[in-house]
Amino acid sequence: MSDINKVVLAYSGGLDTSVIVKWLQETYNCEVVTFTADIGQGEEVEPARAKAKAMGVKEIYIEDLREEFVRDYVYPMFRANTLYEGEYLLGTSIARPLIAKRLVEIAEETGADAISHGATGKGNDQVRFELGAYALAPGIQVIAPWREWDLNSREKLMQFCEDHQIPVDFAGKKKKSPYSMDANLLHISYEGGNLEDPWWEPEEDMWRWSVSPEAAPDAPTYITLTYEKGDIVAIDGERLSPADVLSKLNKLAGDNGIGRLDIVENRYVGMKSRGCYETPGGTIMLPAHRAIESLTLDRESAHLKDSVMPKYAELIYNGYWWSPERLALQKLIDATQDNVNGDVRMKLYKGNATVVGRQSDNDSLFDASIATFEDDAGAYDQKDAEGFIKLNALRLRIAAKNGRKLS
Repeated sequence: MSDINKVVLAYSGGLDTSVIVKWLQETYNCEVVTFTADIGQGEEVEPARAKAKAMGVKEIYIEDLREEFVRDYVYPMFRANTLYEGEYLLGTSIARPLIAKRLVEIAEETGADAISHGATGKGNDQVRFELGAYALAPGIQVIAPWREWDLNSREKLMQFCEDHQIPVDFAGKKKKSPYSMDANLLHISYEGGNLEDPWWEPEEDMWRWSVSPEAAPDAPTYITLTYEKGDIVAIDGERLSPADVLSKLNKLAGDNGIGRLDIVENRYVGMKSRGCYETPGGTIMLPAHRAIESLTLDRESAHLKDSVMPKYAELIYNGYWWSPERLALQKLIDATQDNVNGDVRMKLYKGNATVVGRQSDNDSLFDASIATFEDDAGAYDQKDAEGFIKLNALRLRIAAKNGRKLS
């Protein structure tokens, strides 16, 4: 332990990471640098500064990373129409590579020997933080207190705070939070508590960002999203930054009861986990992006993207954002987006985000004169279909003539 003189800790200011500051100081006899990222979690991050100072921390990093988070992580992920296991929009997963990147950058800036995080030994986040850190700084040391200490319950953590006079806002309440929550500008997650019973229906007051569909307005809300190269750049004609786009979509969707998800997922570490997620803006973004692609993207390019998406989603979920295979897939995905330009009109109503229109002035591949059910004035020769069908049926006919049975 003597080779650890300084550690950069991913610090939220909450119970776990406040305990970790003091534990690192005592266990490793080292200096602790705290790093607090504002990625849109909806809570003030500045109080973390006072808490860190109270525990003797001299180097305190508090950074607003909301624009970088959406521009460089959320937007590239949505260009791929990414879903993990057909449902999860990867709200927690996509935040980890950015935090890992800043941890190792701050370690280099401050001359730290190691980084540390508050992820438990049962979850995915330990993998995501550490894979990212090792990819970017292969010689970095990682300290994961949950894999080392014996403070394995809330009661023990609270007693540690009391023994060491650690300022924790809720220390006097002695009441267990019902859920473990993680939030950023893309989503908020809920795990633990009653949710550990997969049959348990979440109570209404658990949800923070959305009204229930039943309580949503009786009149629909219509919005128009403008895309440039696969990214939303404007809402209803108002140009906005990536973070402002997502913030506005979160509000619009949440007000209309959109974005709730309740799933049992397969963690990378091997166990199944039940989680609930609110991803209001993302629940609009996914169908809207597919809609503009349906108009502007070549069929085979679209199908190729669909075929690699599950692997791309798995890489993000498992923590391989900084891997060569994810970077290679990203280049392929981004190369398909040059002509993904235009507008998508969405109808938001009682929990549903429905595409009701799409247009692209310069990049649409939809030709009404060919697709029409009316007189196409010779734009398409229907006789051509006969040869097309016979050629594609050739292998099937040959097999049938040779007595091959299909059932």
